[in-house]
Amino acid sequence: MQNNANTFYNEILTEHNLHPYHKHALPDANFELEGVNPNCGDDIVLRLKVEDDVIVDGAYEGDGCAISQASADMMLDLIIGKKKEEALRLSDIFSRMIKDKITEEEREELEEAGILQDISHMPMRVKCAMLGWRTFRGMMETDQQTE
Repeated sequence: MQNNANTFYNEILTEHNLHPYHKHALPDANFELEGVNPNCGDDIVLRLKVEDDVIVDGAYEGDGCAISQASADMMLDLIIGKKKEEALRLSDIFSRMIKDKITEEEREELEEAGILQDISHMPMRVKCAMLGWRTFRGMMETDQQTE
């Protein structure tokens, strides 16, 4: 069973790296924030279009390891279409999952991003998986709107 889980994990990471759906410019974004992981050099610029408290579109650009890039892409899959409050709740669940402290029901709410749960056992990769989520949370908490 563990081998099947690893295969599934690798397939999803590979898919999000070879064919990222959300890695592109977003010229009409009204929120933007750069996130950097100085430990390994991962760097993303997260952009969101938010209207009436709903995240209607999102994208990122940047470079980094497979985990940071796939995690950002999965995060955008999950939060686009959600109210900011709900997206922040999902961000909190993801953060707690990386620390290995969530219920199975919460993990299911994370959809594909739930496959990153095992990162909690790889301390050097936790910051990679958290980069997009941390950038999103920072953007919302500091209200990083573009002019």
